[in-house]
Amino acid sequence: MKDLIKKIPHFLFFTGKGGVGKTSMSCAISVALAKSGKKVLLISTDPASNLDEVLDTKLNSTPTKVNGLENLEAMNINPVVAAYEYKEKMVAPFRGILPQTAIEQMEEQLSGACTVEIAGFNEFSKYVGDIDISKNYDHIILDTAPTGHTLRLLKLPSAWNSFIEENSTGSSCLGAVSGLSENKKLYENVVENLKNEDKTLLILVSRAEELSLIEASKASIELASQGIQNQHLIINGVFKANDEDSIAKSFEEKSNKALENVDEIISKLPKTIIGFYPNGAVGLEALENIINNTIPKEFENAKQILQDSLKGILEDSYSWDSLINDFENDKNGLIMTMGKGGVGKTTIASNIALALAKRGHKVVLSTTDPASHLEYVSKTNENLAIERIDPKIETQKHIDEVVALNEGKISDEDMALLKEELSTPCIEEIAVFKAFAKTVSKAKNSFVVLDTAPTGHTLLLLDASQAYHKEVLKNKNDAMEKELVELLPLIKDEKYTKILLVTLPEATPTHEAKELQEDLKRAGIKPYAWIINRSFALTNSSNNLLCQKALNEIKYIKEIKESLSSRRLIKPWVEN
Repeated sequence: MKDLIKKIPHFLFFTGKGGVGKTSMSCAISVALAKSGKKVLLISTDPASNLDEVLDTKLNSTPTKVNGLENLEAMNINPVVAAYEYKEKMVAPFRGILPQTAIEQMEEQLSGACTVEIAGFNEFSKYVGDIDISKNYDHIILDTAPTGHTLRLLKLPSAWNSFIEENSTGSSCLGAVSGLSENKKLYENVVENLKNEDKTLLILVSRAEELSLIEASKASIELASQGIQNQHLIINGVFKANDEDSIAKSFEEKSNKALENVDEIISKLPKTIIGFYPNGAVGLEALENIINNTIPKEFENAKQILQDSLKGILEDSYSWDSLINDFENDKNGLIMTMGKGGVGKTTIASNIALALAKRGHKVVLSTTDPASHLEYVSKTNENLAIERIDPKIETQKHIDEVVALNEGKISDEDMALLKEELSTPCIEEIAVFKAFAKTVSKAKNSFVVLDTAPTGHTLLLLDASQAYHKEVLKNKNDAMEKELVELLPLIKDEKYTKILLVTLPEATPTHEAKELQEDLKRAGIKPYAWIINRSFALTNSSNNLLCQKALNEIKYIKEIKESLSSRRLIKPWVEN
């Protein structure tokens, strides 16, 4: 890692599949640069950021000094806070001038998902495109949301700039985008900085796992097509067995196989290999271990200590068959897997769908994840249908439907304004939301297993559900699609919808799932069960390094058992 640190330009972006260690790597590099005397700003664009936990510092939406480090500041771009501030900026000049009804109408126009996206994007743009801000730091490092969300974020500068260029009317009928033109120069600077190899390095983070490397390759291609050519690959958590333990050997062999089969695209990238750290990467000491390539010292009698520690905490755990039986008893319904990226939501969702299909039930397996991996799920049963909510397809479908609905019914001028509205990048959010509602509705007649996007993106989708539901009820008419009206009540119906929180027995995934559970409960949605996935504590491995990893899992398994869920299932790490 020290060789990589020497080559870092002004801007550094991290992207990759959820759970690969983007935050750990971005924090480690930020700490190393700060300790070398560089002034660093670390920004998370992830709606479910965990910078606070890793850096042990309470952060907000403004740069905050990190505890214990003189030269490092960090912040979270909170899209909800940013949206409120953006809305207030647009409305404030008219307070006391326009009637209250007009003010309320403006606020309503600015309350959707589009505003959230634009506001969050504007915050991101300030730190990448505003020279007066960026010159205050030697390095600005961006820890981004999982790949699908990040690709969309990095497309936005060009997309919004193109929209402003092509807007023939000089304004938009969409309230949310009415303030875009003032930022045209800022967006141009963002695009220029992203493409400039002397200013920006993009780091693709991956595990030594097949799907993780595939996603890194796809992201590399797409980002290169956008002009972001200066790329570096970090392969994180590479395990080396130091004994003949069968689990350790399998773990190493699985990683080696993935690395041997890496495609030509990313094999050519400069790369950094990071070893396996059994105790995670939370806190400055753990981050410095990564920087210095120091693996914590193993200890003797690890297996015995582990066995003693496991006593009592596995009692009352749910079995896989009991979970499937519960679902089967309802004859139909929606099953949603939620949680941090990289915890195995897709695998869990696929296994549930296949189990129900094998029992003779009609099952639809779908996903809301922009970086879907369902294409790698084998369709092995005639009762199983595999679908995907594809943002590009759904957006075009939505545009075509809206244009067809209004063709011949409105003036040419109004149609031009409508098409302008439909050309904004944020229209994708509306299209995906509609597709989400239709997928949820299918569970009336079959089982629908929905693999959701990583936490932050899912929360934004559920927030959109709340906002759109209010709007739908206000403007309900005979033509209103039934799925939109019914969506939120169906999600809140515990008999219809069963939400599974998937986590790993580690600090960040557990605490992110905890926060997600609290958010869901505030929205009137109660999770059905927790699935603790890929536990080494249940593998019976005798390898000291894996036993150390397993021992680190115990406190999180105990925390879930004692305070987070009465219904929990623990699945051991398996080779396949």
